[in-house]
Amino acid sequence: MLTHGEAEYNTILTGLAQGDRRTNSAFKRAKINFDDGIEMIDELCKFKVLKLEKSLQALSNLTDQYTVSEKLLFTTPFSRFWFAFVSPIFKGIKDGNYEEFHKLYENKRVEFTDLVFEQLAHEYMKFNLEADQIKNIGRYWDDDLDIDLLVKTKSGKVIAGSCKYTNSKIKKTELTRLKEKCEAAKIDVDLFVLFSKKGYTTELKSLKGDTLKLFTVKSFSQLLSS
Repeated sequence: MLTHGEAEYNTILTGLAQGDRRTNSAFKRAKINFDDGIEMIDELCKFKVLKLEKSLQALSNLTDQYTVSEKLLFTTPFSRFWFAFVSPIFKGIKDGNYEEFHKLYENKRVEFTDLVFEQLAHEYMKFNLEADQIKNIGRYWDDDLDIDLLVKTKSGKVIAGSCKYTNSKIKKTELTRLKEKCEAAKIDVDLFVLFSKKGYTTELKSLKGDTLKLFTVKSFSQLLSS
């Protein structure tokens, strides 16, 4: 239904679900030209299967900025899961063979889960900044770096964040890397926020204050009550 039964649609969506979410990467995987690919993407966006995401370059003070390509997000997590892990090997699953699924899931699980964790962090920020209305929220990327979370409020405050869904505590070096990225992108930040699956080292926790907030998976429980 979503793909009209056409292999190219399936291949593009699988490329987006498993890859870096850039259109060019997905088109190369599907072996279709840019114009035909964009037409398919436009149709999928029209039917709310996908939505475009732009880099928040407007928050950068770089004087020699260039426009970077947009990325794409699935509108529902299940659709992304389906095209990442089910659609590519549907025949085997239909026949009751799940070994290939488990192997594929283990190989792609980290990349898949990282984006889910980022999106939860974005929703958490929306929930907690409701009083100070958000003007922009999203991510920043260019050809050299990525920032997981960027927020600008209507009061002018800029927030930058990093999201790490790993099985180890986050160290101070993660905060240092985030600051270096913001400096390289010439983004003036008022508050840094970190989101971690397993918490933080004592050294990093000691730095909490007006310019640094630390959150864990438990923080997301607030979203369940909203």
